[in-house]
Amino acid sequence: MTFSIRMLSAIALTMGVYLLAEQLYIRLKRSPLVHPVLVSIFTLMGIMTLLGWDYPTYQQDTAFIHFLLGPATVALAIPLYEQMSLIRKMAFPLLVSCLVGAIIAAFSAALLSAVWTGDSVLSLSLIAKSITTPIAMDISAVSGGSPSLTAGIVLITGAVGCLLIPYTLKLLRVQDDAIHGFVLGLTAHGFGTAQAFEKSVTCGAFAGLAMSLTGVFSAFILPVSPLADWVLQLTR
Repeated sequence: MTFSIRMLSAIALTMGVYLLAEQLYIRLKRSPLVHPVLVSIFTLMGIMTLLGWDYPTYQQDTAFIHFLLGPATVALAIPLYEQMSLIRKMAFPLLVSCLVGAIIAAFSAALLSAVWTGDSVLSLSLIAKSITTPIAMDISAVSGGSPSLTAGIVLITGAVGCLLIPYTLKLLRVQDDAIHGFVLGLTAHGFGTAQAFEKSVTCGAFAGLAMSLTGVFSAFILPVSPLADWVLQLTR
């Protein structure tokens, strides 16, 4: 098998598995428990194990899909632009809630883990649990955590957030699509943003805004915060 055929096979396999997972997701009434990203990950892990396909090779062969993440992220600017008038009206409360939410998410998870488990690596890896994966892995590495562990925690956080947030907002009688989307993006990053777009464009736009702001705030604040030092002191 030549490299070009292997590369096309990897891309086709990835897309095929995801499309099948998405059909399963739709058939099961979009339950977050069978989110297509999670199902695809575990399915591909099984296939790679059976084929003896190592991850570095797979990552190299599917580099084109990784490249598409850039344009896809930039494309979030389109619905944001369409909602700009509403965003301007809500700018201050959105910025404050996002900043506070990002800080609480990081500090509560890391400090509680440090107290309960005494495991510094796990606790430091939890710092970036509510941030989109690429930024989360970098923050984890800078903070002294495990980037690979953080990536897994981010996936779990997204899935759990997609499962619990709709019920929580319903219980609180929150019906505004903008608020619904912002909470999803802030808490469940990419998973929440994808789910928000299923609800409405407004919901998706505000989820994308929250996900982006959380990533930016976290990238600037968490590496220079005393959180990592506090975690290390608690786990000694």
